Amino acid sequence: MTGTDAPIDRVFLELGPLTIYWYGIIIAVGAVLAVYLATREAERVGLGKETIMDFIIFAVPIAIISARIYYVIFEFEQYANGPLWKMIAVWEGGIAIHGAIIGGVLTAIVFTKVKKISFWRLADVIAPSLILGQAIGRWGNFVNQEAHGGPISEAAYESFHQYLPDFIMNQMVIDGVMYHPTFLYESVWNFLIFFGLLFFRRINPKRGMVFLMYAVTYSIGRFYIEGLRTDSLYVIGELRTAQVVSILTIVAGVIMMLYLIKTSNDRYLDVPAKKKQAKPSNKNKGKKKKKKK
Repeated sequence: MTGTDAPIDRVFLELGPLTIYWYGIIIAVGAVLAVYLATREAERVGLGKETIMDFIIFAVPIAIISARIYYVIFEFEQYANGPLWKMIAVWEGGIAIHGAIIGGVLTAIVFTKVKKISFWRLADVIAPSLILGQAIGRWGNFVNQEAHGGPISEAAYESFHQYLPDFIMNQMVIDGVMYHPTFLYESVWNFLIFFGLLFFRRINPKRGMVFLMYAVTYSIGRFYIEGLRTDSLYVIGELRTAQVVSILTIVAGVIMMLYLIKTSNDRYLDVPAKKKQAKPSNKNKGKKKKKKK
């Protein structure tokens, strides 16, 4: 199996000592579109785009740090005997989306407590933007020829060749072997979730359901796709970390959905009532101003 053309160069642009990679460009595009979508929706539902921007200031760096910590924990043997600075060398690769999501959720919990707003309200607004960013970001893995699956058979190659464009076929052929384009499987799945969430929120579901629907559906797809990948992180033996996290997320998400259905009356489009100002006490009302003599 050989590609008809050379694979895409990872480098987008070189300006002297500065090298700009396609991966960074693609991630940036996904992030910009995600922020734009989230701020527009926040304005529409009365949350305010300032709230989203304030949250992003904290969430982005914390998500990157937690994504790296998550990766290092499950690949600790790789860093145990090396220099400590290698553990923070994000530019050398090695971050995990589940770590980023965990960091983002923890940030949202603290942020909403401080701002005294509903966690579910913020999470629902951000969920479609988050999955859109993930869908676009997977194409960065495509350019880097990473996060792919195992080798495919000759029969599967012929089948892929009928339906996939040449640029994908060429990029997935590495050292003469074509690998499963798992980046594509996940990207397509994430785009389906994105459009599904846009439709779902239009029916004004109970608050929290949009975010939980994102978490559950993403985890279902990730569980199956992770089984095809060759670069998985492992908990113990052949037990893949992402699959364990996906199962736990599905179970927890379904339980929380059932809980919200039974106990919550708040809807996605509901705007919290503003707190009324305290009325003057009766004692103050009864007092009359003394006339000057």
